[in-house]
Amino acid sequence: MKKLYKIFAAILVIQVLFQGMLMAAPAYKINNIRFSQTPEFTRIVFDCDKVPEYKINILNNGLQIIISFNGTANASKIQNLALKDAVIKNITIMESADETKAIIDLNYAVAYKVNSLKNPERFYIDIIKNYDRKLQETVAPGIEHKTIIRSNEKGNITANIIDIAPTAAVKFKTVISNDMITGLETVSSMATRSKAIVAVNASYFNTNGEILGLTKIDGNIISTAGLPRSALGLLPDNKLIFEQIDYNGMVRLPNQKILAVTGINCERGENGVVIYNKYYDKTTKTNEFGKEYVIKNNQVIAINNNNSILTDDVKVISVHGTAVEQFADVKIGDTIQISESINEKWDKIDNILGAGPMLVKNNSVYISSKQEQFGNDVASGRAPRTAIGLTKDNHILLVVVDGRQSHSGGMTLLELALFMQENGAIQALNFDGGGSSEMVINNNIVNKPSDGKERKVTTVFAVVGK
Repeated sequence: MKKLYKIFAAILVIQVLFQGMLMAAPAYKINNIRFSQTPEFTRIVFDCDKVPEYKINILNNGLQIIISFNGTANASKIQNLALKDAVIKNITIMESADETKAIIDLNYAVAYKVNSLKNPERFYIDIIKNYDRKLQETVAPGIEHKTIIRSNEKGNITANIIDIAPTAAVKFKTVISNDMITGLETVSSMATRSKAIVAVNASYFNTNGEILGLTKIDGNIISTAGLPRSALGLLPDNKLIFEQIDYNGMVRLPNQKILAVTGINCERGENGVVIYNKYYDKTTKTNEFGKEYVIKNNQVIAINNNNSILTDDVKVISVHGTAVEQFADVKIGDTIQISESINEKWDKIDNILGAGPMLVKNNSVYISSKQEQFGNDVASGRAPRTAIGLTKDNHILLVVVDGRQSHSGGMTLLELALFMQENGAIQALNFDGGGSSEMVINNNIVNKPSDGKERKVTTVFAVVGK
């Protein structure tokens, strides 16, 4: 029995000693903290009697770097270090029984690198204030993908650029969500469905999928902006033209009365005259408070109260309010002429993608947000951005800039215009941005959408093989 007690006592002593070993954190000393500064980086050096194990955490959207040293550092006298620096706000040392923390508060998110050296023992972290890196890869013959990562006093920026040479065996097309206007779809889904080499988000849109901008596909106008706005003309030889354009649509009745078209493939408003075609949906989805005239080869073939069926060979004129009265005498078999025009040059272009505002015109910064009546959600502040540009040697640039994240704060329209110029654009147009901004290359999302996931959109600009 005495032997058993001795064994238990020995085990108890071993457990206590073992627990003490676990609880005792390694001790070391931080003798001094010193700094060196250059325009590119600030180095923070911790002079130690030995360099401890450490880990680094980034908090507060990149505005705080916490270095946790394993064990007590005997550094309680070194606290709240003031440093006159454009990036570093202050450094705080906090010590507990098992770890010491160096908390570095920043004015803006930056890159950093760490290292430790011997003789004498020291640990340092470089806060990199200004850097500019460019990564480049070939996507396909004539198509280059560049990733630009930079940091300066304005913060961090990550931008993805696709550079398409005139020699690339590709063609450009506008892809609409689910092959119809109503409803939305992710960029990656549309890219896969269209077998795109590259795709970026394009048009502005309503939550029901209606396109906000003048869009023309294979000779068919499928949406309008409602006011003059910038657009992109896609020519058969892969050349692009940029211009501010407006839509003019008219309906001529049998009695020769002429009514203005108020919209294409959109919700019918009060006293409106809206034209629906096969790109909208299977039906017009209208309510019973109007009248609809189904037109084939300029002839009325049916008259409905609402929700008319849409097929490839018909258009539907949907009217409401005072417009219904103008159509009162129209009957089946009558001739109604629909005329749609932009201008002489643009009427000959079969594929048009409307967005805006303009960013660069004839090699000069030209931001047309006021003329085109864009709101602050587009025109103000830094945000994720998507743009398209043309260089003097006819290269096409597709650009997506991440924003509203620690790795990239986004750009203002002016910053985006200058960035497009920096990369060679002599013409450039802004696409929809914010959470919609996305680039897909060979079915891979290469940027980081600011929503943390893909946002469903209405159109993409797609680069597909010939």
